[in-house]
Amino acid sequence: MAQAKRAVKRKPDEPTLVAGGARRTIMLALWLTSFIPLIVAGYSIYAYVLPLLDQSRRIRDLPWLQALLVFTGLLMAVGGLLIWDLTRALPRPEPAPPAPEPAPEDPQAVPENMGDADGLMHSFSRMLAPIEQQAAALDRYAARLDNAYQELESTSARLKEFSFKDEVTGLYNRRFFSIRLDEEVSRYRRFNHPVSVVLLDLDAFKSVNDDLGHAAGDETLRGMAEILLRHSRGINVICRYGGDEFAVLLVETSKAGARLYADRIRYVLSSYQFAHRRRVTASFGIASLPEDVAPTADALIQAADEALYAAKRAGKNRVSVHEDVVVTQHATSEAKVE
Repeated sequence: MAQAKRAVKRKPDEPTLVAGGARRTIMLALWLTSFIPLIVAGYSIYAYVLPLLDQSRRIRDLPWLQALLVFTGLLMAVGGLLIWDLTRALPRPEPAPPAPEPAPEDPQAVPENMGDADGLMHSFSRMLAPIEQQAAALDRYAARLDNAYQELESTSARLKEFSFKDEVTGLYNRRFFSIRLDEEVSRYRRFNHPVSVVLLDLDAFKSVNDDLGHAAGDETLRGMAEILLRHSRGINVICRYGGDEFAVLLVETSKAGARLYADRIRYVLSSYQFAHRRRVTASFGIASLPEDVAPTADALIQAADEALYAAKRAGKNRVSVHEDVVVTQHATSEAKVE
């Protein structure tokens, strides 16, 4: 068993011993055959130089030349035998095993023959790969966050719009009208641009609700809203002020322009066909800056409301301005004095 182990241990050294012996044999054969050029050179001297000498010397050197040729032949024979024996002693090459299939390349593995610079670039690329993945994830998260923010803004805008809109008519409510009225009054103070307010109230609207029901009343309010929207400029602010009362903020409109607007709406309403087939009229009150009151929102609304009630007292289905209120008050005071 020990001898077998030693034999097994010697097996890795056998190729080294065979290679060393083959190297020595080749060197010896080359050393022996290296005399051939020398012999050829000697023969050339003999063949071309000696004829120039005397005949007696040529005859004397002939045995030496024969011995040299014999020695050369022996050396060539010995070298040839050594090379032949070497070819028999060398092992025959075994057929090469089939090449293994190349393993799949690891994108993160560094090739062995890669230089320092290439290895550094490869390591840098490996470091950049997770960074690029994180950046892509951040971009996706930012896109989702942006979409969520846009949806939130849209929802907020819709909620804000709903908080400023009347459910029955779809017009702006009183809250929004007050905000826009304050803005326009402030604008008048800075630039002295005219602004007017028109308040209108439907005549005998309670009878429509009592006789035909609240559904018919809501239909009447929506019809009034449609008339106001269709016959108003886009910059005007139209709202349902409360109950059957509506308010219109006329931007960049003087008192004369506000009166023309109110007369046009009163005329259209008088010929409008509602679903319940009942004729509906309205009374209008107008107040304007700078003609009527001090430049405040409350004073302007109060003046338009007083003009509206003046139209109601005068018989309804008519348009009154703040001047009519002043005239009525003056006439009433004179009557009391008399």
